[in-house]
Amino acid sequence: MISSMTGYANRSQSTPYGTLTLELRAVNNRFLDIQLRLPDDFRALEPKIREHIAQQLSRGKIECRLNFTPHSAIENPQALNSALLQKLLELNTEVKTSLPEAADLSVAEVLNWPGMLGNNTLSIDALHQNILALLQSVLPDLKAARMREGEKLQAVLLERVTSMRQHVDTILPRIPALIAAFEEKLTTRLQEALNHLDDDRIRQEITIYAAKIDIDEELSRLQTHLDEVERILNTGGAVGKRLDFLMQELNREANTIGSKSVDIDISKIAMELKVLIEQIREQVQNIE
Repeated sequence: MISSMTGYANRSQSTPYGTLTLELRAVNNRFLDIQLRLPDDFRALEPKIREHIAQQLSRGKIECRLNFTPHSAIENPQALNSALLQKLLELNTEVKTSLPEAADLSVAEVLNWPGMLGNNTLSIDALHQNILALLQSVLPDLKAARMREGEKLQAVLLERVTSMRQHVDTILPRIPALIAAFEEKLTTRLQEALNHLDDDRIRQEITIYAAKIDIDEELSRLQTHLDEVERILNTGGAVGKRLDFLMQELNREANTIGSKSVDIDISKIAMELKVLIEQIREQVQNIE
């Protein structure tokens, strides 16, 4: 099964401190490009998040967006830590006894004292593990979404490969008759224009020119490339770069067939082949 580079997945997780929501969006890109959108409190996780994503995905532009909604008790704590407040007052008295000139603690300093506003203060370190665990659960969802999209792409590509084979099958039976007719026509013209040449020389000229318009080798290579495209699609995996290379080879053969053609119908088929190859190439750009 092949995998598209396009996909979306998201999950939410409730923690004692609030709700985490992680979104992963993926679109096509030649390489792996990871873009993170994290709250400032979680910036320290960027290297680990990049590492986890890179272990699972090889190509695509990946946007990872993390949102955190703290519980109201954490966001707007109301209760003071009475025990801590009492201890702080005792320490303040001891300091004032030893240093009478020392200033008293202000209300702001007391409220900002670590742990003063209850026991529900946000623990960033504790949430780090939750975030990484959430990422590990979302990544398989994204890969599954990309696989579903890849399955659709595979069906479209195989359909176009079948169309190309049908065009080739239309050309193949016509080649011997076309070459024979062209040789006969060319023989008559050469005999009329070059009546002073012997038959052996005329046959040599016809053979040389016939070889220039024979597209049998190009059709054989084109069929071989189509076989390889089908094999790669059915094998699956990260195949985008290999398929892109094969599109270049297919296009080269189609161009040569068109340039060698001495028949208008074959010229039209060569153009149809190029259109199908370009359609496949556009789809291949989205394959991992």
